[in-house]
Amino acid sequence: MIREMLFGAMGGLGLFLFGMGLMSDGLKKVAGQKLKGLIGSLTKHRVIAILVGALTTCLVQSSSATTVMTIGFVNAGLLTLKQALCVVLGANIGTTFTAWIVSVLGTGLKITQYALPAIGIGFLFRIAGKTQKWRSIGNIVLGFGLLFIGIGFMKDGFSPLQSSEDVQAALIWLGRNPILAVLAGTVITVLLQSSSASIAMIQVLAFGGAFGNDWNLVLQVTIPFILGDNIGTTITAQIAAFRANRNSKRTAMGHTIFNVIGVAYMLPLIWSGLFPKLVMLVSPWELGQGTIMVHMAIAHSVFNVFNTIIFLPLMRWLELIVMKILPVKEEELEEKPVVLEMHLLSTPVIALEQAKREIIRMGERARKAVARAINGLLEGDKRELEKVMVSEDLIDEFQHEITSYLVSLSREQLSDVVAVELPTFLHTVNDLERIGDHAVNIVEIAERKIEQKMTFSEDALVEAERLRVESAEMFENVLQALCSDDLSAAKRALENEDRLNQMQMDFRRSHVRRMSEGHCSPESGLIFIDLVDNVEKIGDHLTNIAQAVLGGLKWHEGEK
Repeated sequence: MIREMLFGAMGGLGLFLFGMGLMSDGLKKVAGQKLKGLIGSLTKHRVIAILVGALTTCLVQSSSATTVMTIGFVNAGLLTLKQALCVVLGANIGTTFTAWIVSVLGTGLKITQYALPAIGIGFLFRIAGKTQKWRSIGNIVLGFGLLFIGIGFMKDGFSPLQSSEDVQAALIWLGRNPILAVLAGTVITVLLQSSSASIAMIQVLAFGGAFGNDWNLVLQVTIPFILGDNIGTTITAQIAAFRANRNSKRTAMGHTIFNVIGVAYMLPLIWSGLFPKLVMLVSPWELGQGTIMVHMAIAHSVFNVFNTIIFLPLMRWLELIVMKILPVKEEELEEKPVVLEMHLLSTPVIALEQAKREIIRMGERARKAVARAINGLLEGDKRELEKVMVSEDLIDEFQHEITSYLVSLSREQLSDVVAVELPTFLHTVNDLERIGDHAVNIVEIAERKIEQKMTFSEDALVEAERLRVESAEMFENVLQALCSDDLSAAKRALENEDRLNQMQMDFRRSHVRRMSEGHCSPESGLIFIDLVDNVEKIGDHLTNIAQAVLGGLKWHEGEK
């Protein structure tokens, strides 16, 4: 039994994380401004956001599903931290619906039954989709299915716990101590990966008399298990946010804090017997064997509704606590455009200046990506390479946001100056995005070099260092020219490009000679040549930007 439990947990966790990644990537590619606006408007008001979370959880029969999807939206940039926290609070209310179904029907609906069709449909869209949008939708559906198949494997792996007599005996003993019962409920939910499943198990045990026949006592000793289930279900969110961005981690942390604090202030009410009395007061049915499961469902609902009402006016404080635990890092400040204000479009000169600031920030991100890619290749540093892949996503986000902003600006009444500079900025944004792509190309050849344990000769390392220095200097000159309209910096960048072109020709010849003389292997030789070619292409795109700056300055001089 232990082997099956371990195998189910390991395989299920792998599928869960893989599905989460697919779904999040698909959301990033599919989500446009309209979808972002729709979700933003639906969750802008705290109460409506809570209702959205509750309704979604009722439909999918899993608070974990709602929380994971919410983290996916945060990871894709579709929800702010405050909006996501409100949706998660609603998910806590929605998850109580399953306990009601168990109480009334004796069984719960399982979203996992839809997972296999979702995988089939998602895979079909992924391989047969004619456009990137449909292939991305396929990734979302496929990821959704894999995610819940993973949860299903984890739940099935630990299903023997539900019928184990030893486990039942342990639960009865634990129920006598509320703190231990809360911990037990937390652990069970973590193992089963479903608060609905663990609460249903406690309900069935109580109905079967596993906690005795004193129904007042049964209600009192089972409520702490239910509270522990609410803490345990937050672990799913923590797992989902493990490889997501920092705001996603904050959403998961907020979910945990919300439930832990709720359980903490509720425990004294359980010790004193006030909470069980409140449950019996709310219930229209007399407490007994036939209604014990309903009373437990009421207890679950009362706790989550009451906790949400308490926290609703304190959302700002919850957000501040989360930000204290996971403060903003310097890297986050570079993550996405922050000064592209739509209300400035009516003053195109100012709006264009805002766009220029974000283009410079995008250029800084691209510069770091190239430097890290080359460093990672030369030094075999996988952490540097991983940072490049994160930067590439952010560069794509910059391109999307800035391009959308500039297109919106183009619809306004523009002066001659703005009309000339706007298309130049659009081309600059595209050049920076292509530089990010070449950085990724360098990462791919670096990974091949590391995996195959290849090395460069001393001469190749010297030449690669010259490439690194020259490209870094060119980047500095281009960004200075772009930032300050510096004519001399733009001209220096063109001189850098001339030297990079000469290096490409010289280094190709010298490396071919080294290969023919046996100083390096053909495989490492190809990687070196790929590095040279990618750096040269990066230089081409930087040249385009430098020439655009020069052209703009000459146009202004002509106007004067």
